Amino acid sequence: MLKEAIYHRPNNEFIYALDEETLQIRLKTKKNDVDRVALIFGDPYDFNKEKKCWISKQKDMRFNGSDGLYDYWLIEVKPEHKRLRYGFLLINSDKTLVYTERGFYEQQPKDASFYFCFPFLNKADVFSPPAWVNSTVWYQIFPERFANGDFSINPEGTLPWKSERPSHKGFYGGDFQGIIDHLDYLVDLGITGIYLTPIFKAHSNHKYDTIDYMEIDPQFGDKKTFKQLVQNCHKKGIKVMLDAVFNHSGKYFSPFLDVIEKGEDSLYKDWFHLHGLPVKTSYPANYDTFGYVSSMPKLNTENPEVKGYLLDVAKYWIEEFDIDGWRLDVANEVDHAFWREFRATVKKVKPDAYILGEIWHDSMPWLQGDQFDAVMNYPLTNAITDYFATGSISSTEFVNTVTKIINMYPETVNEVQFNLLGSHDTPRILTLSGNNKKKVKLQFLVQLTMAGTPCIYYGDEISMPGKDDPDCRRCMVWDKKEQDTDMFSFVQKLITLRKKFDVFRTNQNFGFLDTAESDVICYNKQDTENELFVVINNSEDVKEVTLPIRYQHNNVLDLLNDEEKLLNTKLQLQGYSAGLFLVR
Repeated sequence: MLKEAIYHRPNNEFIYALDEETLQIRLKTKKNDVDRVALIFGDPYDFNKEKKCWISKQKDMRFNGSDGLYDYWLIEVKPEHKRLRYGFLLINSDKTLVYTERGFYEQQPKDASFYFCFPFLNKADVFSPPAWVNSTVWYQIFPERFANGDFSINPEGTLPWKSERPSHKGFYGGDFQGIIDHLDYLVDLGITGIYLTPIFKAHSNHKYDTIDYMEIDPQFGDKKTFKQLVQNCHKKGIKVMLDAVFNHSGKYFSPFLDVIEKGEDSLYKDWFHLHGLPVKTSYPANYDTFGYVSSMPKLNTENPEVKGYLLDVAKYWIEEFDIDGWRLDVANEVDHAFWREFRATVKKVKPDAYILGEIWHDSMPWLQGDQFDAVMNYPLTNAITDYFATGSISSTEFVNTVTKIINMYPETVNEVQFNLLGSHDTPRILTLSGNNKKKVKLQFLVQLTMAGTPCIYYGDEISMPGKDDPDCRRCMVWDKKEQDTDMFSFVQKLITLRKKFDVFRTNQNFGFLDTAESDVICYNKQDTENELFVVINNSEDVKEVTLPIRYQHNNVLDLLNDEEKLLNTKLQLQGYSAGLFLVR
């Protein structure tokens, strides 16, 4: 038994409150090194005077999957007095060990002080993301390219809709009225949340270079129209989330212009990270920026005035327009102290507002209940893209990666993670998939059967193509003859199933199942009402898949074909196809 690979720490994703009564505890061990793990646990103050030992009990932990290096183990316990001391009994064919905070022992220590400690399950420490998020299906809209509903506010030089491929500087006149005009389309698809990229006054077509955080960009409409958009969305059961660009402003943000003009005499010189004066806006700029983009100067969120201004922005758009959430751009480059105040400010105004960070890597420091509710789940995006779209990883690597992602965060976070296949920052999934629509369908199937809250990038549901930015930001196709209605119907069906069956939206009892076939993956999950079984052939060849024994000769509801059937020993899958079954 490799001791060096056995790991637990008494915080973060390794122990956390599921609710006001229940703790969930996770342990990792070397892959295939431990046969059984049991939790040793008890109240820290329970002591047997006769035996002179701490009173504890044991409960087997369940296996929670393997990645390339580790096995994961998981368990739930309800401490009688909301406090816990605990350790782990590890067993394989060669050895039995007890793992505690002080290390490893061959015999169970009798003193409670040897063990890991969870001091008290305080209600205030329970991570409670908004209840509505897990059942929401999002749709990301790049407003400039979704629909032009009011030609009277078109920017100067607006191009005819879809007249040419997008450039970094071109405008096509997309606006709020265009979104309002097509809300029924979103309702028909099954969308219950829209995420809008920035809508505030800005110089560019993407609006990530803010000029005024308190004003709507005139090319989209005015505040009256925006309020109408939010109200109409709410009437149709659709939440609205805005994009907050608080890491940086635009070059034409009035405080930055003041610094350029007045230099050392500017009242705003400490609003930015300047490396010298006068300000030099040509490359290389003498101030911190987003990336190396000189038109996006980085804001100093540690400055009290900057902080006050941005927190007022966060409150204003909720109080005045009743938006339901904030997506936070480049969130990992803003200080944690600011985000803690941001959360307190937002939740005071609207306790069930969704706070989503744009972070592309392991984000545990932001997901401890004091900053974000979730982050954009790009690790899952990458795994799905690499396996299904580009084929750059094997089935084993996909299974290992997804298992690692699932065990990266508390389950309370996994339930509201923002799962996307593409965005305005990535090539279109159809293009990445070599225009193979069967591959795209498999990606939608995985996305919509995973725990979290899925998001569809506008147009992916009708098979819009597009390479890297700006090509991935093409005008939405509204001509029915040019839309892929088969793809729309497929996505619509999956969304309907996700809404109908809670098991689609949870990780409860999730696990990958062994299959002897290459390029075939199987996974299942089970809640208190249903068991879902998924098998996918990610190859162009017909596959005869020997089913796991537990599903052989089982009655199932074939969800993709709407029929009851009896599974046999084997299941034949056509190239790039899947079986999606509710077990009876």
